[in-house]
Amino acid sequence: MAVKYTLVIHAGCEDIIPERYGPEAEHEYLDYLHKSLAAGRVVLEGGGNGLDAVCAAVEVLEDCPLFNAGRGSVFAHDGTIEMDASVMRGKDLSAGAVAGVTGIKNPVQAAALVLKKSSHVLLMGTGAERFAHIHGLESAAPAYFQTSRRREEYLAAKKQAGEKFGTVGAVCLDRAGNLASASSTGGIPLKQYGRVGDSPVIGAGVYADNAACAVSCTGEGEFFLRRAAAKRIACLVEIGGFSLEAAVSAVLENIRNLGGKGGIIALDTAGRFSISFTTQGMFRGLVREGGMGRAAMFGPPGAWQ
Repeated sequence: MAVKYTLVIHAGCEDIIPERYGPEAEHEYLDYLHKSLAAGRVVLEGGGNGLDAVCAAVEVLEDCPLFNAGRGSVFAHDGTIEMDASVMRGKDLSAGAVAGVTGIKNPVQAAALVLKKSSHVLLMGTGAERFAHIHGLESAAPAYFQTSRRREEYLAAKKQAGEKFGTVGAVCLDRAGNLASASSTGGIPLKQYGRVGDSPVIGAGVYADNAACAVSCTGEGEFFLRRAAAKRIACLVEIGGFSLEAAVSAVLENIRNLGGKGGIIALDTAGRFSISFTTQGMFRGLVREGGMGRAAMFGPPGAWQ
């Protein structure tokens, strides 16, 4: 029997408060969140699967210069842009990821290619780019990613470090009852030495298992890596008997105790979901079959049932 689909998205968390965003900026951010939901919904309404839906939703966010993924990626310390992405399918635990790519227009599609067209899980750097190009994925020159907004932030950050937890992601339950998840990021501002965070690491920043849940994380990646956050949530649900909300809350509390902060979206095969964060806000959205898409950016998380 077909189930009703659910799609949940996020586009990063930080100190997102009304004082920092005027009405026009708020409208622009929410508009892109709704466009992301709509892209995923088109796939699902057309009979597509959850993996393709999360990729479509994330691709919209990658194309938007407002969010730290794809075109909106932040600059590394040397003035370059390095991007990471991952996807996972819950029905068979298939996964794909890329790390440190520089010329792929939509890294989430490269991650999906690794899942679908290779026997590997994670490809990095020039090897990942070569693989993507062989399979016809669209590339982009450095100038495409180097937006004036990010360059201004980069120059300011060189003078005074700030925090920005920018990752975009999605989790989905499709009509076949299968889960999928995806994440994509430009990393942290001024990162050095080829730093890779949690986003392309299966079990840290992303995970999907029909026996438990689908998860996508955003925040201070080193803490999510150390806690193996996404997999830990799945284990708490499947083995520990935790509710989805309790599992997400426990892991965020673990990360807080380590000194980190961030946000998590999660979803199970019953359509239960969690949207939680320990920052002052998170860009987020939700759509269920037959319902209106909803988006928000300011805290607290609230309840969308």
